[in-house]
Amino acid sequence: MNNKVFVGGLPFSTAENELRDHFAQAGNVTSVYIPTDRMTGRSRGFGFVEYGSDEEAQKAVDMFNNTDLGGRNIVVNIARPKADNR
Repeated sequence: MNNKVFVGGLPFSTAENELRDHFAQAGNVTSVYIPTDRMTGRSRGFGFVEYGSDEEAQKAVDMFNNTDLGGRNIVVNIARPKADNR
């Protein structure tokens, strides 16, 4: 199942609830995560949005890739599985 999208190029001021509201236009958002820098607590400029289905995730890519969010051009792709760092 590949129902998670990667969102790159986010403005550092973007909050998780803003990202959720924006991406809800493509379907049922089940979770949103914007990683922060451990030292500064500031957003790292990217995030992940998870949907209820693969189709909704693909719709989000089609709708939002290379579009403007908060004055920045964002990149939206289907997220790759996390690497196994053993």
